[in-house]
Amino acid sequence: MPYTYEYPHPAVTTDIALFSFSGSGLRVLLVKRKAPPFEGQWALPGGFVEIDEPLDACAARELREETGVETVTLTQFHTFGTPDRDPRERVISVAYLGLLPSDSPPPTAGSDAVDAQWHSVTELPDLAFDHAEIIRRAQAHLTDRE
Repeated sequence: MPYTYEYPHPAVTTDIALFSFSGSGLRVLLVKRKAPPFEGQWALPGGFVEIDEPLDACAARELREETGVETVTLTQFHTFGTPDRDPRERVISVAYLGLLPSDSPPPTAGSDAVDAQWHSVTELPDLAFDHAEIIRRAQAHLTDRE
């Protein structure tokens, strides 16, 4: 039986900051969004948590569906909840990070991504949502400088 509450509930997503090292330094995996909002803009892989899905499973599923990456350990590192971070509705995102070896197979876009590519963290394109902040915090977490 569904519950009815006096107050509206926010949606919950996971976003994944997946890093790898290359000869040119640290890079992060981004996807080009297929649908609004921010259609055609680069973003971190991620998406909405299904009602009966654990957070860790959502992060792994979204990464796999949007980039084809499956064999990576993901670690939850921060929660982002600024009220206006998503134009669709009130969304709270649980962010994950991971490291992938540089010799891993290239990512392949799928699901709601038009493209999936590695980008240097020093030359990021304009990013959707608050994903620049998520990447900044993930980098700081990696180097223990938060």
